[in-house]
Parts: sequence; structure tokens; C-alpha cells
Amino acid sequence: MTDAVLDHALGQRDAFLARLSALVAQPSVGADPAYADGMESARRLLESRLADAGFQGLRRLTALDGSGQPAIYAEWLGAEDAPTLIVYGHYDVQPPDPLDLWQSPPFEATVRDGRLYGRGVSDDKGPMLIALEAMIAFLEVEGRLPVNVRLLLEGEEETGSPSLAPILAAHRDLLKADAVLSADGARWRADLTTINVGNRGNGGFEITVRTAAKDLHSGRYGGVVPNALHVLADLVSGLRDAEGRIVVPGFLDGVDEPSDEDRADIAAIPFDEAALLADLQTAPVGEPGFSFLERLWLRPTLEVNGMWGGYTGAGGKTVIPNTAHAKFTMRLVPGQDPDRVRKAVLDHLRASCPPGATLAVSDERGWAGAYAVPQLHPLLSAAEDALEETTGDRPIRVRIGATLPLTELVRTTLGLDTVMFSFSTADEDYHAPNEFLRLSAIDEGLAAWVSLLRKVGRQDPAEYSAFRP
Repeated sequence: MTDAVLDHALGQRDAFLARLSALVAQPSVGADPAYADGMESARRLLESRLADAGFQGLRRLTALDGSGQPAIYAEWLGAEDAPTLIVYGHYDVQPPDPLDLWQSPPFEATVRDGRLYGRGVSDDKGPMLIALEAMIAFLEVEGRLPVNVRLLLEGEEETGSPSLAPILAAHRDLLKADAVLSADGARWRADLTTINVGNRGNGGFEITVRTAAKDLHSGRYGGVVPNALHVLADLVSGLRDAEGRIVVPGFLDGVDEPSDEDRADIAAIPFDEAALLADLQTAPVGEPGFSFLERLWLRPTLEVNGMWGGYTGAGGKTVIPNTAHAKFTMRLVPGQDPDRVRKAVLDHLRASCPPGATLAVSDERGWAGAYAVPQLHPLLSAAEDALEETTGDRPIRVRIGATLPLTELVRTTLGLDTVMFSFSTADEDYHAPNEFLRLSAIDEGLAAWVSLLRKVGRQDPAEYSAFRP
């Protein structure tokens, strides 16, 4: 049985690739003010497409004080007896650095070997456009959507969504809905039909260790004053024991051990750990007593993302550095309170500073809690049915070790649950050079989005009442 909407969407594949390439060409790096023009041009491109397609109420949402990058809002609310979904995506992307490792220009979408390369093509411009174009196909063919939709396209996801909670709070009435359907979140693997049912939380900051008023001569002062890099190295090594356990007092407060059922479900998932490690040319590490996937999905992390200080240029320079810096991020699991985790780590670092050393904190970001979809949620059931219908396989429920700040924030602020329905895949290098999207994901995603929207359109909004505030 054919679907006229899907046939129309698939027939527009060349136009889809042209639109995605145009969107990738807008360098919307939200983390760097130098890319402000790229952020604005991406917003204008999306707004023009939504207005031309027939979405209403187009506007930009900001926090009440006007700070941060705006989110794009639009709506279509003509399905009287159907549920209302917030459909989410984000238009900001990661910085393209290091540029010399790209095989083609990062903001020039390039097709190679069945893949489309470019910054943001997988995270999240491609998956977001799949969702938008599936809905636009309904409007072009049938003149309506099966469900009521409130679009929310964020501009700060890659910087931890600092303005999202204020935006949600400021526009609570505008964002009334039954659930959230996210075009962000990434599939786990290309060879296995899965659906994400939970993600870890996130938080991070930068520290600066100072040990003197200025850099000092290593001959005149070596061995008699502290070296900021030595202090920083000791602080970092003191966060874990030799086996990889996080030893920060209070860090694991509230974290539950995986249940026997959780462990059995994870063990039953087809997964070749040795093959993955061989492909990555690395070796396993982590908390003893937990499997690879248990550590990835059910245990928290405390990672150093960068360390620097002293002289790093060519040749030598005999100094004792007076400052050293490090960036940290933490992935959090259910039961952990982000504020308590932050305090525990900073208290531990400060208490570990030796005499003569001081510690300053800056560049705080993120601090979103973990999230899990209720197992019986009607949107999750519809998404699973849509994937089974379009792939022929019942999806396996998995989690992701990464963070989608939206999930916990909309649950806390709006009382809504989120189902992740992205058609990027976790191996597509979306925070690295040569980010790509499998071209096959476009057809797969369009088919699944059309199927899912039809299925939700046949649901009664009352089915969501047990899960709404």
C-alpha cells in the first residue's frame, strides 16, 4: 500500500539535498561570537521555509531578559481531536576546528560514497530537516497535518542549552502540548533498529589553578615553589582511583545499582565490544564490575576535556608556570542532582589544592539532569510501531551516553515527556572533523516520520493524560 505523502516527500529528494546543503552553508556555530552572522542566516533560512510551507505564528522566542540565542517557533494547530506535539530540533552546530583535518570544507555539503559531509549535517540539521520536510509534505499533499504541531528549533543545544529553561518558562502557555518529539538524539547503530529511551545528564566548567604572581625562572625557583601544571596534574589524577572509580565524596549520591532486569536487557542486545574497540584503535577502561554498555548508559562520568598552561611553543622555555587550566564535563545518571554533583566536585578540587595554590571556576555550562521515557508512554509506543512498520524490525530499546538537555528541562518546566526520533547515527563524527550523514537515512527518516505522524494522529489525546502535568 502506497502513501501519497511519503511518495511526494521521497520524490523531492534532490530538493531536500539542496535545502540541506543551503542550511549547512550557514555557519551557525553558537559557541563562537565570530559566527553571529551564520547563526542569523540559518534562522532566516529556516523561517523562510516554514512561512512558505504554511506554518503559522512564526516568531523568535527568548528568555524574558532577551539574552542568549533565540529559538524559532511556528505552529500548525488544525487537527482538532488529535494530540499536540512539540517537535524539537536545533540549528546551532559545533565549531569546525581543527580545520586541517577536514577532507572537504566544513560548511560546504559534499557527497562521497553514499554519505553527505559537512558540519551540522548529522547534528542536527539533517535530522531536523527530515522532520520538517515530512510535515511539509503533508501540508503540500493533504493540506493539513494529522497532529497539532508546535515547532521549537533551538539555537543553544551545542552549548548546553543555557537559555532553554528560561525560554520554556517565559512561554509556558504558548508551548502547551501532550508530549515532545525530538529530531535530535541520534540512532545508536546503522545495522540495528533501535529507539532511545533515556539519556545521561550533563554539566561542566573550567578551572584555573594559580600558584604565583607570575611565571618564574625554573633555575632560580625550581624545587622551592609550586608549579601550577604539577598541581593541576595532581588534582586531575585525584579524581579517580587506579581502577577508574570516581572517588569524589558525594559524587555517586543517589545513583542506584542496575537491577538484574536492567542488566539482563542490556546483555541481550547484540553488541561486539571487541570489534568496536578495534575500530577505534583503543582499549576499554572504566568502573570495575560493570559491562561496557552498563558503563556507557547507566553510570556517571567525570572527564577532563582539555588541559593547558606554561609554554607550548616551539623549542624550550625554562619557566615554572604560575597558572594552569582544565575543562571538565560530567555525564549524570538518574538519581544524581546536578547542583549537588557540581558542589561535590568543586569542594573536592578546592580541598585538594596544596598551600600556595588557589582555584578559580569559570565557563560553567550545561547542568541538565538525566532522563528516561516512561515505558508505557503512548508516543513511545507509536514511535516503536512506526519503526517496525518502516524497517520490518521491532526496535530494541537502548539508551545514549550523551545528553539531550531538552529532555530533562521540558519534563521539569513543562511536565512533558520526550521521545527521541533522530535519523543521524552515533558514528557519524558529529563533534569531529568530517561529520557526515548517511544518504540512506533521508529516505528511512522520511518514511518513519510520515508513519509516526499518522499513528499519533489516530491517538486520543486522553491517552496522554496520565503523563501530563
